[in-house]
Amino acid sequence: MRSGWAVKIHYDWRLSRVLDEDGNVLDVILWDARRTPSTLAERLSMIQAGRLLPETRTLLERFPEATPDPLGAMSDPNWPEPEEGEANLLQEATTILAKRGVADAAGNIDRRLDMLVSATAELRSAWTTNEARCVEWAGLFITEADLDNQRTMIPLAIADAPNIDGAATALGVAPPAHAPTEIEWAALKSHASGVVTSSQRLQEHEDAIREIASDYIPSLSALMGPLGAAKLVVLAGGRERLARMPSGSLQVLGAHAAMAAHRRGAPPPKHGAILFSMPQVSHSPRWVRGKIARFLAGKASIAVRVDHFDGVPWDQEQIDGINGEVEAIKAKFPKPPKRG
Repeated sequence: MRSGWAVKIHYDWRLSRVLDEDGNVLDVILWDARRTPSTLAERLSMIQAGRLLPETRTLLERFPEATPDPLGAMSDPNWPEPEEGEANLLQEATTILAKRGVADAAGNIDRRLDMLVSATAELRSAWTTNEARCVEWAGLFITEADLDNQRTMIPLAIADAPNIDGAATALGVAPPAHAPTEIEWAALKSHASGVVTSSQRLQEHEDAIREIASDYIPSLSALMGPLGAAKLVVLAGGRERLARMPSGSLQVLGAHAAMAAHRRGAPPPKHGAILFSMPQVSHSPRWVRGKIARFLAGKASIAVRVDHFDGVPWDQEQIDGINGEVEAIKAKFPKPPKRG
């Protein structure tokens, strides 16, 4: 063998072979072990992970100057086509790999949070519309009900009552002057039952988010609440991406419309929807919300890094200290700035 020759090893799951710079085959080893879909799946998994197959390692020992090229077989015009039996075997093996991929995804907490948060958002959107319709519909008949203070009670009262008079009694008000027809009452009762069921499902979804988030991102959950913390992780595309994100980017997560308007010339947003949902921001005077959002975004960046890089989770004393600093910011700016 001439020194300096560009020798490569091309391989796929079936064989490995050494070629010189002119494409001449110098050596070849076939996979001659017992072939089953399971064993082939293991070999394909090794290739996906960038590991060398046993035949490739043997050839590399024989030709230490050679360079393994896992993509070489795809561009080699002389690479042998798979036989019919091999094609069928490959199809079965890829099916096994696909199933393993789904199983592995179940262990991905980011993916699980994404599913839960997205499902919860969809469920809440539908529940909000249906609950409002239920209250408005019931109010047509039970005119003495307080549609604001008794709002949460109305769907339950309708769903549990045998008729509209029973619903009024459950709400502690006088029976209605006009009653729905039998079929109309059945429709209203069914609608109310759907609202009650959706409320229970929504609670289950949010409880699941709280449980996972409190374990996966404990410091961020302590700071922002587990629901808000989970939403931040999902918007960022995962805990690691959020941990590596600048605090300024974290601050405006969820401000899609405002950022789009900013690109068209509007002022930049001071916070995204997630930070604004925190009472420290939303319940503060308008003129200090930006300052508080920036401060909390910085603390949230630190919190998620503590969680991602296995630091000691924040305790209530640290959270109380942060909330104390928020109050100090508000005390420092008690009045809006004068406009020049």
